[in-house]
Amino acid sequence: MQADTLKGGFADASVQSAKAFRAAMNAMARPGRIELLDGARPPAPMSRAAGALILTLCDPETPIHLAGMHDCPDVRAWIAFHTGAPIAEPESASFVLGNWPSLHPISRFPKGTPDYPDRSATLIVEMPELSATGARLSGPGVKDVTGFALPEVASFQANAALYPLGLDFFFTCGSEAAALPRSTKVEST
Repeated sequence: MQADTLKGGFADASVQSAKAFRAAMNAMARPGRIELLDGARPPAPMSRAAGALILTLCDPETPIHLAGMHDCPDVRAWIAFHTGAPIAEPESASFVLGNWPSLHPISRFPKGTPDYPDRSATLIVEMPELSATGARLSGPGVKDVTGFALPEVASFQANAALYPLGLDFFFTCGSEAAALPRSTKVEST
């Protein structure tokens, strides 16, 4: 095991994981709202916000799929050491990490079942930037309408149409994160 694998976790795990969990839940409760998610120092190409989400939400019972350039030895070793989360195939993942092009087709990820809609995947989408302008978001947690720059609109509209089934999304860049739960309606601007 390389020494770098041992680094990059939360320095004060109980405090930082609580702060990260609160920021993640605030982001999910208010779609499109950008939150600070810091404290983790994961290996490249993973952002600090994605690292904080993984440290906070993943454990040995939550399989994670790594897509594209995120599926590399350093990221695999870091996740294994800090969370114990097993690396999984797309159809059995609870969490998924990658950039938008590498996540396609998103139809391969679990969307839950009518009896267990909670057995769906949460996708952590690494973005070049986060912006509160772009697609129009409405629904639970959004007062009237808000904007957020999504990588596209059609996939998120199709996902919302599956509600109560569907995927949930976190978007990360640097130390920032925003979320889009499956209940959010998405429109083009």
